[in-house]
Amino acid sequence: MELAFERRGTGTPLILVHGIGHHWQGWLPVLDRLAARHTVIAVDLPGFGVSPELPPGIPYTAESLADAVESFCARLGIREPAVAGNSLGGYIALELASRGVVRSAVALSPVAFWSRAELLYCQAMLRVMRATARSMPLERLENRYLRTAAAGLLVAHPARLDPTALMAATQALGSAPGFEETLESFGGLMPPAPAKVPFTIAWGEHDRLLPRRQAVRAARWSGQRVKLMKGCGHVPMSDDPELVARVILESA
Repeated sequence: MELAFERRGTGTPLILVHGIGHHWQGWLPVLDRLAARHTVIAVDLPGFGVSPELPPGIPYTAESLADAVESFCARLGIREPAVAGNSLGGYIALELASRGVVRSAVALSPVAFWSRAELLYCQAMLRVMRATARSMPLERLENRYLRTAAAGLLVAHPARLDPTALMAATQALGSAPGFEETLESFGGLMPPAPAKVPFTIAWGEHDRLLPRRQAVRAARWSGQRVKLMKGCGHVPMSDDPELVARVILESA
């Protein structure tokens, strides 16, 4: 299907997939670093950012969103790209790796490695963030203390965030038509089948949405060590772009 995207650079293709409620611009801090070695395509998932919604009758699930990314690549004539994703996007990267339709995958703090209590906590916090995004006047985010309150769950250093970028991300969260159904579908989400291609999982040291103890379960599932991104939160691209780019480039 047709999806909104940003393309930069030259070289082998690398697809970037954002998390729930986010948009492709979440990758801006690392985009040019990655584009120095790859043709980088950062995509808005269906029902998020400015991409159209899924067709009627297709439910919002991690698997159906992975289907959309797979068909998007086919539509562009991209065969077996590398893929990197964050949060929900991290799960999608692992799902595509389990299908064997990508060359390699990098998952940054992927969903689905939670306990039941951690799942309910994640859903509750994301609903609070969504409600806040829909009610808060965006210009108030110019205040560094309100930026800390609004983004402290997602990044380790919210005061450093560019106010304009945070306003855009907040607007994307509040307006995404695919948010509620996708979040509800998390209740039945399990880790994907074993990957058929090389993959890397990395976790933010200070992830407050999906605490890093979930990385232990991800390590058991993967049978390999999970990389710990020091000084980073759940959306590590905003905390340490150089580190995140390095983690991706080592595997892409």
